[in-house]
Amino acid sequence: MADKDYYGVLGVPRGASKDEIKSAYRKLAKKYHPDLNKENPKAAEEKFKQLSEAYEVLADDEKRKIYDQYGADGLKQQVWGGEGFDWSRFTHAQDVEDIFGDDLFQSFFGRSGGFGGSMFEQLFGGGTVGRRRGPALGRDARVDVELSLEEVARGDRKELTVQYPMTCPACRGTGAEGERLVTCPTCAGRGQVSSSQRRASSQFITITTCPKCNGRGQWPERPCRRCSGDGRIAETRTIAVEIPPGVPDGVQLRVPGRGAAGEAGAPPGDLYVAVHVRPHERFVREGADILYELPISIADAALGAEVEVPTLDGVSRLRIPPGTQSGTILRLRGKGLPRFQAPGRGDQLVRVTVQTPTKLNAEERRLFEQLRRLPGDEGHRGVFDRFRTS
Repeated sequence: MADKDYYGVLGVPRGASKDEIKSAYRKLAKKYHPDLNKENPKAAEEKFKQLSEAYEVLADDEKRKIYDQYGADGLKQQVWGGEGFDWSRFTHAQDVEDIFGDDLFQSFFGRSGGFGGSMFEQLFGGGTVGRRRGPALGRDARVDVELSLEEVARGDRKELTVQYPMTCPACRGTGAEGERLVTCPTCAGRGQVSSSQRRASSQFITITTCPKCNGRGQWPERPCRRCSGDGRIAETRTIAVEIPPGVPDGVQLRVPGRGAAGEAGAPPGDLYVAVHVRPHERFVREGADILYELPISIADAALGAEVEVPTLDGVSRLRIPPGTQSGTILRLRGKGLPRFQAPGRGDQLVRVTVQTPTKLNAEERRLFEQLRRLPGDEGHRGVFDRFRTS
């Protein structure tokens, strides 16, 4: 299947600015909004979802960077945990409200007699667009980890220390002493409060999350003494993270459910582990391949040789063909890095550098003088001319 072209979906170039991306989304979202396409709402709904998926990625610097480097499949694996886009992942609801304006926005969700029938409401789950009923999910967290090239080659398990709000173990996130909750007196257990406003012949109903219980419909009978009723405490923990073999530099690995605790027992966010690979003293990484610089003598270059070459796994024997020129790249198959999320390994590339001696003793000078006087092929003055130009 061809990779998704988010730039093509929004009709913007790959170098488009954030303002250009938002402008394109604004224009197309109005055109394909399901509630404005009564003749074919299903097709409009699918198109609107494609536009919103593209906007979710391109309007976010981190997601856009991963998409530009690894495509939609890489984004799916590294950000969305192997799953595709759905509306629960859409984080730009405020932009949608800005696009359609307060009056039009409320007409989709608040008009008496029309509430609950909007296609837009079906997409986002009802109520205020993109805003969850009930306590908010925990925020995502990020931690950086530095790896050596050897750790990248074999994969690793890292113990990472993180500090952010965690679910209170005493009340298990309820915020209540003994986990005893009572019906919220403000919303009578509904988790929402409503207000109405009449304009001409229409009545507008605004439904919002209860400010007292944050949408739970329940309230602690007595606040938990350890967390003071918040349901969360600031805590330092050590989390074990599996680093897959061949992980690229700059990738963010997603650990679901390991982010900050949500409000009032709501699920936690995710933890993103940003990978940084340290430069190696011997090897230079080129994707799944690694490059090694090998200096050899003029004699080995001219006559050929078999030498030992360091690899990530130890040492390997490498044959230098006779007449090898400086800059020639030889290849050790399968001695590179494991391919990230793919079978097989890359190669170790060995770039040969022929070293010219800078100091000669008397015997070495005599031998080189003899070589220089040897006759060469037609059109060359001697053996060194043939060596340099072959």
